[in-house]
Amino acid sequence: TGAIGLYNLGQSCCLNSLLQVFLMNIHFTGILRRITVPPCAVQRRRNVPYQMLLLLEKMQCGKCKAVHPIELACCLSAHRVELFVQHDGAQLFLDLWNLIKRQMKKLELVEELRNLYTICIQEHLACQNCSFEIKSNSSMLTLPLPVLDSSSHRLKTLEDCLKYFFYPEELTGQNMCFCQECGKKTPFLQSMKLIHLPQTLTIHLKRFCFEESSNTHKLSHYLPFPQNLDFSAVLTEDQIQADDNEKATWQYGLFAVVAHSGSPSCGHYCTYIRSLTECKWYCFNDSEVCQVSWDDVKCTYGHSNLLWGETAYLLIYMKKHP
Repeated sequence: TGAIGLYNLGQSCCLNSLLQVFLMNIHFTGILRRITVPPCAVQRRRNVPYQMLLLLEKMQCGKCKAVHPIELACCLSAHRVELFVQHDGAQLFLDLWNLIKRQMKKLELVEELRNLYTICIQEHLACQNCSFEIKSNSSMLTLPLPVLDSSSHRLKTLEDCLKYFFYPEELTGQNMCFCQECGKKTPFLQSMKLIHLPQTLTIHLKRFCFEESSNTHKLSHYLPFPQNLDFSAVLTEDQIQADDNEKATWQYGLFAVVAHSGSPSCGHYCTYIRSLTECKWYCFNDSEVCQVSWDDVKCTYGHSNLLWGETAYLLIYMKKHP
């Protein structure tokens, strides 16, 4: 069916959720199937892409409802991805992606992997006293969206979070920058503009924040996100640095939601994924997999009064017309 669970090895719910997101993505598995198989047994045991490929084949060939990802977990442990601990979903996603990229030998596959996931941004600094400007391009694997504004007010929708992320910020007072033209520190306007969006776009909702007591606090308030998202309609022209051909590809459909329940120190992950072959939603909760409705997925919008309720943490969108 393509919907096979993964047994929990001991606090491995975060790893299981992310593995399902990777392996249910046919664009990613299309790259994975073309990797170079390491020549010796020791290298194969330590190669993350190869162990992911073996797990994929075990999931597709097996007749049981779930499989044990033991070999892959041991492989990750050899690369300092700790087992039997609470992981942060956003950080573990970055760790997994970088391990996969580092161990792929074919340069064309590395480039395809980058193109599949990498977001391109232009960072812009402009002196408010003169015409001095600094522009630099950078890339990121996730779009880290705040769910509160600078006054700690709750942002109401995913679209509001996107607009706020790209909204210019005035750097004044202690945050002023040195201007080469003025020869002194001056107020600057800092902004980011969107250049390129990948086929598979990962959005990180920053629901974990630090308090003055140094404890991590979870922001569980209601934040709806759409099934269909057009970035060129959400952002203004001032927030975009792309031509019309690029913007024409910025129409996305929701592919997966990695949800977190519980507190930052004691929680659980599961993931909701829309099958690309059946167009049906499934909930992957470790070894348990069941078909669900869009209304079930919307339950991850959040609710401040439900501490243990599921709250969307990572949103994975896919281009409709790549």
